[in-house]
Amino acid sequence: MARVSTRQWFPFRSTFLTRPITTTTHTSPSSLPEAKKQGFFLFSQFETLLRNLCRSARHLLQIQALLVTTSLFRNPFLARTVLSRASHLCDVAYTLLIFRHINSSDTFCVNTVIQAYCNSDVPHQSVVFYFRSLMCGFFPNSYTFVPLVGSCAKMGCIDYGKECHAQATKNGVDSMLPVQNSLIHMYACCGSVQLARVLFDGMLSRDLVSWNSIIDGHIKVGELNAAHRLFDEMPERNLITWNVMISGYLKCRNPGYAMKLFRRMGKLEMRGNARTMVCLATACGRSGRLKEGRSVHGSIVRMFVRSSLILDTALIDMYCKCRKVEAARRVFERMTERNLISWNAMILGNCIRGNPEDGLSLFGVMVGMDGAESEESLRLLPDEVTFIGVLCACARAELLAEGRSYFKQMTEMFGVKPNYAHFWCMANLLANVGLVDEAEDFLRSMAKFDGHISCQSFLWASLLGLCRFKRDVYLGERIAKLLVNMDPKNLVYYQFLLIIYAVSGQWENVSGVQKLMKERRLGVIPGSSLVDLKNIVHKFKVSNRDHAGIEEINMMMDELAHRLRLPSADLSQS
Repeated sequence: MARVSTRQWFPFRSTFLTRPITTTTHTSPSSLPEAKKQGFFLFSQFETLLRNLCRSARHLLQIQALLVTTSLFRNPFLARTVLSRASHLCDVAYTLLIFRHINSSDTFCVNTVIQAYCNSDVPHQSVVFYFRSLMCGFFPNSYTFVPLVGSCAKMGCIDYGKECHAQATKNGVDSMLPVQNSLIHMYACCGSVQLARVLFDGMLSRDLVSWNSIIDGHIKVGELNAAHRLFDEMPERNLITWNVMISGYLKCRNPGYAMKLFRRMGKLEMRGNARTMVCLATACGRSGRLKEGRSVHGSIVRMFVRSSLILDTALIDMYCKCRKVEAARRVFERMTERNLISWNAMILGNCIRGNPEDGLSLFGVMVGMDGAESEESLRLLPDEVTFIGVLCACARAELLAEGRSYFKQMTEMFGVKPNYAHFWCMANLLANVGLVDEAEDFLRSMAKFDGHISCQSFLWASLLGLCRFKRDVYLGERIAKLLVNMDPKNLVYYQFLLIIYAVSGQWENVSGVQKLMKERRLGVIPGSSLVDLKNIVHKFKVSNRDHAGIEEINMMMDELAHRLRLPSADLSQS
């Protein structure tokens, strides 16, 4: 391949703000010579093709081939239009290839490539490309920094973001409203809501994007009170604003207030969209509000001519969490399209809250082990969440041989690395059939499967196992207190101590730990309220074979989904 110099890559002219205009007067095609008439006709045809009829990469390649063979690709306007369409229809590598072959690259072309990088899976390259362009004579404008700062937000890299902020200030565009909005969004995505708030408070004019961005920033760091104050101060709101607040309360484990906001939204005669309905269905499932969940289902039927994959999956999850697995199964069977998330939602619903045998049977259908011919089953492979449900079903039904077999399939056949939730499910299975010592040994064997397993996960499982299986609360309390004294600022150790006291029913000590955390200004651990802890404990009766350990497995499953962003255990994280 011939070597190409940087000058050839960026053949910029002395000015970027002026473009050569070939015709300055409106000339009718009839007054042009025959050759120019033909050129004018071709130009108009290609412009129409690119703007209105080019809807796929295949179309673009065909049009570009014609432009090259007719030499019209040399026209700056058509070349820039091809570049713009490529940034939407093709991958970033092909967009960059077109850019390098444009003879009159200007600010618009560079901005288009930056936007393409921003929309790709390599957003950091937009920052690299920007600074390389500066060295080749590029002069940015306000349209440059919106996708550039957006790339930093997508990466979550505040250092790059600050560099781009400095560049915007240097070029005098930091006071432009779109640039300010992108900066607020970037700082919020990077967790620096204080910097985002400084920018927001200093804005001379704000629009809905400004308000929504800063509200979302406060929600991202768990500052719901500050977000709600801004929500109340807003001069106007749109559907995005309501969705941000509803999903914010849902993520912060307050589904009741999410429902309250929706009712308030309905009084203002605002109609929700698919995202609103997904949030509401998830809120009903988390709070066990079956009646309101059915009302949400009815609203979905009335609002949407056709349901969608995400709506149906949210309804399945809601009905399963409300212990109406048969209703969830009817929704599942009516689905015309299913993916792994919907299969996981239905399998988990059966395994954890319905008939465990039905869940295992459904798992066999999904992976094609039931002997039935199904194209859908042949292309779906289970993931970590699938096996949480499967192993939990084995624990509920006390299927020891099947549980061992599924655990082996998970690691050897499907290549899924087990984590502490899988070990916890297997330990419960062993304890339920009377193999208490083996259950503890199995928990300690986590390091054999994963030498890099988190110390926090290991301690979590060990302490819960100690109290769950051996009922040795005193020893567990001593270990947890020792950990707290060793690292007084580690929230995980306080959570261990809370669980230990909850297991033994020492609710006064639970309140004492919570008070100590408040005095030390350590914040609040999600799920550490008395109600949550009682749900986790679920009396810990080993003799109760139908329910023993199920609620703590549910908690472990939700925690796993939160940490790994696995969608099916908790649809709000998907």
